[in-house]
Amino acid sequence: MKGIIGVAKYLDNNAEMLANEIVQEISQSPNFKALKEELEQAIIVYTEFIRFLGESLLSSEKNVPEGLVEWSRTNGKCTASQGERISIIITRYPPTRLVFIDRLTEISIKHGLSSEEVVFINKRFNYLLDISINETLLVFEQVKDEMVKKAQQEVLKLSVPVVPIQDKIAVLPLIGSIDSERAEYILENVILKILEMKVEYLIVDFSGILNIDTIAEHYLFDIYSVLRLQGIEVMMTGIRPELAQAVVKNGIDFSSIRTYATVKQAIETLKS
Repeated sequence: MKGIIGVAKYLDNNAEMLANEIVQEISQSPNFKALKEELEQAIIVYTEFIRFLGESLLSSEKNVPEGLVEWSRTNGKCTASQGERISIIITRYPPTRLVFIDRLTEISIKHGLSSEEVVFINKRFNYLLDISINETLLVFEQVKDEMVKKAQQEVLKLSVPVVPIQDKIAVLPLIGSIDSERAEYILENVILKILEMKVEYLIVDFSGILNIDTIAEHYLFDIYSVLRLQGIEVMMTGIRPELAQAVVKNGIDFSSIRTYATVKQAIETLKS
């Protein structure tokens, strides 16, 4: 235990020097890439990391420094926000681990530690480093998921445009495939836009639809019902025979809805 106490004090007293040396050695590893600012930040974090490691060697509890956790999370967030791949982070850890273990083993031997004590120190270091990896990856995935969700919302906006064509008349052209997510987006967002536009007649055009699932069919009927309650008359155009058959087969009654072959026919009816 006396030897471990000596190593702990050495780490605490020489943390900044060791951090500089370790970062310098890591940066020279093959295929290791990092900006100067990142290396400078790494020195600050590793200095704190080394001091905490020294303190933790004297404790039986496996506490984790908040600074290390916060840095790990920031690292994951920045990497994800910059559009980098997770491999950019992962590839930095093996050389970091090797350099740290080599340096800790060297220090332990100089302080006359037994094999068991050297193993103890390296195990404690690996535990802290693994916590850092876990926090980094967790935040990276969270940020990426948020970015993907935001991109999907943008795609949904573009995929369901409300096009005003005449005073109080608008067209909602549906293109591609309509699934429950897209139909729900129309119900929750597009209807509000239609109400803001003070539309009295809405033409929902299905001519560009490739397919539609059963849940989405029910959503579209709900959309029709909501708009009708708001005093908006909904007309549907471009419903192909196979799509009409599928709708009827699934028990949805569109008989109360005015349907036309084309948008042009619907508009001409409104003019007459």
